[in-house]
Amino acid sequence: MLESGPEMSLVCLTDFQAHAREHLSKSTRDFIEGGADDSVTRDDNIAAFKRIRLRPRYLRDVSEVDTRTTIQGEEISAPICIAPTGFHCLVWPDGEMSTARAAQAAGICYITSTFASCSLEDIVIAAPEGLRWFQLYVHPDLQLNKQLIQRVESLGFKALVITLDTPVCGNRRHDIRNQLRRNLTLTDLQSPKKVNSIPYFQMTPISTSLCWNDLSWFQSITRLPIILKGILTKEDAELAVKHNVQGIIVSNHGGRQLDEVLASIDALTEVVAAVKGKIEVYLDGGVRTGNDVLKALALGARCIFLGRPILWGLAYKGEHGVKEVLNILTNEFHTSMALTGCRSVAEINRNLIQFSRL
Repeated sequence: MLESGPEMSLVCLTDFQAHAREHLSKSTRDFIEGGADDSVTRDDNIAAFKRIRLRPRYLRDVSEVDTRTTIQGEEISAPICIAPTGFHCLVWPDGEMSTARAAQAAGICYITSTFASCSLEDIVIAAPEGLRWFQLYVHPDLQLNKQLIQRVESLGFKALVITLDTPVCGNRRHDIRNQLRRNLTLTDLQSPKKVNSIPYFQMTPISTSLCWNDLSWFQSITRLPIILKGILTKEDAELAVKHNVQGIIVSNHGGRQLDEVLASIDALTEVVAAVKGKIEVYLDGGVRTGNDVLKALALGARCIFLGRPILWGLAYKGEHGVKEVLNILTNEFHTSMALTGCRSVAEINRNLIQFSRL
């Protein structure tokens, strides 16, 4: 809900971050930017990308560069998609409806959060043709999960993303200081007919007992591909393959859950090696430039998902701000591809990078 003068020219993702910092309320800003404990992992997610150097190849015809790829068999215009984040109405009145419209216009995937501040039905109406996945926080009541998954499936969502790294909530000091959790509300675990919102921590406990053997129950109630979000180790990646899931998002929850774990880009290598090409691997956390996208793909990610930068774009100008963020990053990625000699995403490989000794 921000005013922007015509003189403003935001040219990179960190410009949107600076603008959001200036214009959002302190509690909203802290909610978006905050990490767990000392925010070591939140900051390392970004820093780790800068420890990787590029090895460009020249004298290749890059007059045509194609950023398109597929995820779970569906084409996307670039390997840059939208990660699940909650409460978009905190930063823009239309919230997730605006986010969904921007994703549809860009031709990329939007993972809608359990903690969306708009109803799923309204999000689908806003962007009926968009590629949507649904992120699930598993509720202790299996029937509630079943009802929500069936609703998601009937609304045309194409995959179920189960978040694993939140059996308990991380220690987010800013939110505790701001008493934010009391003030946030959730519309989605209620039936669509109920419109009154209820404080979300009362409404949606997250299962603390979820384990690997429970995945077969989810597979029995849905035909949607199941993606596991929050895997950081080869051991868990091997178990994911063993339990026949369709994908992994390498993620540390933006550094908001367990602090002092590996940066996402540093964990990616061992996860990719462990799955041996059997399932698709994606990444979120710390992507801010086109070079970052290229590096993630070079290390084996099928695509990346953006969290905070989408909220910065939304705070700037709603749907149009999100479109700008996606457009800037896609253009940067196109440039990175051309300048490293890659004409298609299939040509991006491990030989393009080396880890710096810095």
